[in-house]
Amino acid sequence: MNAFNSLMDGFGTALTPVNLLWAAVGVLLGTAIGVLPGIGPAMAVALLLPVTYGLEPTGAFIMFAGIYYGAMFGGSTTSILLNTPGESAAVVAAMEGNPMAKSGRGAQALAAAAIGHFAGGIIGTTLLVALAPTVADLAVDIGAPDYFAIMVLAFIAVTSVLGSSRVRGLASLLIGLTLGLVGLDQMTGQQRLTFGSLQLADGIDVVIVAVGLFAIGEALWVAAHLRRTSGEAIPVGRPWLAKSDVKRTWKSWLRGPFIGFPFGAIPAGGAEIPTFLSYVTEKRLSKHKDEWGKGAIEGVAGPESASSASAAGTLVSMLTLGLPTTAVAAVMLAAFQQYGIQPGPLLFEREPDLVWGLIASLFVGMVLLLALNLPLAPVWAKLLRIPRPYLYAGILFFAAVGAYAVGGEALDLVILLIIGLIGFGMRRYGLPVLPAVIGVILGPNAEQQLRRALQISDGSVSGLVDTPFSITVYAIIALIVLWPLLKKVLVRGRGSDVDVKA
Repeated sequence: MNAFNSLMDGFGTALTPVNLLWAAVGVLLGTAIGVLPGIGPAMAVALLLPVTYGLEPTGAFIMFAGIYYGAMFGGSTTSILLNTPGESAAVVAAMEGNPMAKSGRGAQALAAAAIGHFAGGIIGTTLLVALAPTVADLAVDIGAPDYFAIMVLAFIAVTSVLGSSRVRGLASLLIGLTLGLVGLDQMTGQQRLTFGSLQLADGIDVVIVAVGLFAIGEALWVAAHLRRTSGEAIPVGRPWLAKSDVKRTWKSWLRGPFIGFPFGAIPAGGAEIPTFLSYVTEKRLSKHKDEWGKGAIEGVAGPESASSASAAGTLVSMLTLGLPTTAVAAVMLAAFQQYGIQPGPLLFEREPDLVWGLIASLFVGMVLLLALNLPLAPVWAKLLRIPRPYLYAGILFFAAVGAYAVGGEALDLVILLIIGLIGFGMRRYGLPVLPAVIGVILGPNAEQQLRRALQISDGSVSGLVDTPFSITVYAIIALIVLWPLLKKVLVRGRGSDVDVKA
């Protein structure tokens, strides 16, 4: 009841005209910046951090929250329409959203994403209000073996459901893990796969990898086939969701937050893992399995809802523990410190107006985001009316600008082209792109958690399975790996029973 009363006080702060203005500005800027390939919410918040020096803290953080949610939705817009993720959390949206756009259903995919963000944000923020202390306690108790088990689950799950075979999925994952090795070893400081280049010592940024594999690879693939096709504009189709679409997606919208929120609250990869797991879950539960890979709307609705809820989850650890679990949370933590405020258990007592105003502004931001982007879905979808030679030329330009903006190094453009060629080759030989991106995102962190777990156990492999949580996760992994074999055995058993009866 105290939380509810505090939230009502927070709404009193968030709904003042000035703070409403900052929320609207944040949502608009976040969406606009998120649409640009390579410039995700973390970079948007970092770039705008100096702008807020003259603002009072509550208004500044309300604007940051709007930028965060707006940029996440903006990233999914380009991911769906142009197969060009604006940030890593929007990668999964391209898997089903882009085939929908190519088949003339881009507006429906955007509408499903917008409502998914709204549902995920509202449910996730409600869970933030109700469960913040409990989730924070659970996050403290999770150790290195548990983190590693979660990441192995993400690797196995995504390679099991994507592509024409598991071998191709694992091959793609190995490409990503190899790219993730580039740079300095986090524990020994030794250079790995840098070829003597100082610019590669920091590794290859995941944004460059995602933009290269998706945007550049897709543009090259389309260019290679334009000689045999007309290159005409893609039809936009109807602008709104049909009753059949809503019937298929409402459960996905409600399932996503319960996958996204817990993963957002623990330091295990931010929104990437829950969006992947939501995709896997929706594919397993779908009654339209023949549509997956060709434009299944559940594959957009569920992951986008999970992504939005995970954004609310990241605030749990940051506000209650001062522990940032994503790049955006790290930038916001720096912003707190800039104002002389230290997030932690005492923050809710020392700065109640700021904290509850920020949480209330998340609800306000969700409403503003839906009101802004749902009517704009058909407008965004009209990007597809541009003839494909011009469209993909624009994609190459903005992808190059976004990649250069990441580090300001000319070498980044060379790396972007090389990774784009790898993406082209993967499409040519039927390798799914997503496992490679997962490998780059989670590979270095998985390696670090593995080595920490082994150090704690003095090199004993049993140290990886010495907690109930990790044992449970490995049991789920075993079920995923063995399920095709078990399914065949069950089918054969049923077939023999039928033969006996006959």
